[in-house]
Amino acid sequence: MTLAAGIDVGTGAVKVAVFSVDDGEESQLALISDRIRRRDPSAVVQQCWDLALKRAGIDASDIHYTATTGDGENIPWATGHFYGMTTHARGAMYLEPRARAVLDVGSLHARAMRIDERSKVLQYRMTSQCASGTGQFLENIARYLGVTVADVGTLSLQARNPEKVSGICAVLAETDVINMVSRGIRTEDILRGIHDSMAVRFAKLLRAVKAEGVVALTGGLATDEGLQAALSDALNKKARSLDVEVVPHADGIFAGAIGAALWGAFRHEVLERRAAARAMSASSAGARA
Repeated sequence: MTLAAGIDVGTGAVKVAVFSVDDGEESQLALISDRIRRRDPSAVVQQCWDLALKRAGIDASDIHYTATTGDGENIPWATGHFYGMTTHARGAMYLEPRARAVLDVGSLHARAMRIDERSKVLQYRMTSQCASGTGQFLENIARYLGVTVADVGTLSLQARNPEKVSGICAVLAETDVINMVSRGIRTEDILRGIHDSMAVRFAKLLRAVKAEGVVALTGGLATDEGLQAALSDALNKKARSLDVEVVPHADGIFAGAIGAALWGAFRHEVLERRAAARAMSASSAGARA
């Protein structure tokens, strides 16, 4: 049995996943996350790491491979580092085995990936213009409107007349929101307008990678019901409909950490097999001598 951990250090939060892999069977032992909130990221990593080990019921010395992703390449006890797109694709497929595409919405960017049945990334696109389609932007707007991030999705679903918001620039979009508040526009309609703006950008990303079938929704906004509804509408526009099914998961924020842990377990097993093969070869050579 292989015990592996994945640590995903993002801009807004740290995520840790601990897994055991035994003869191909992957078992989740712990998932821990915590917001950074202007704290020292290394301190947040340590706290999440300690809590993950405690929840998994193991010691750090029991871990065979600790893989990092995102901005976690400098964690001192890590065994190796994996590229974020690779880990998110693998984690998304673990959460939703039917997925053949991934839409990952993080704090500072969003990316769409088309993947195969092995979670290999075949094509990808990322937001590049501005931060107006990200979790951090939505959090800033929620703070300005005086609502919690947890309530944003529910409020958005209650919109009656969504107000159009600039989708080009975060600064312009925030200016739009300020003007809307001064005009007395309902909070629900403002939030749905923001979701609609974000959804249009995300739909373009999915079309660009030629997504088909099931799309796994991951990242910090994976459970935002308002965004899910807006995205469904954007993808079903008659002029440019896309035949996909966007599937969220409650643990979508952990996709990168999960993928890092599973790739770490795989790498450990490969290295172990190679070491065993070398040892056997050396033993055979010694016997012949």
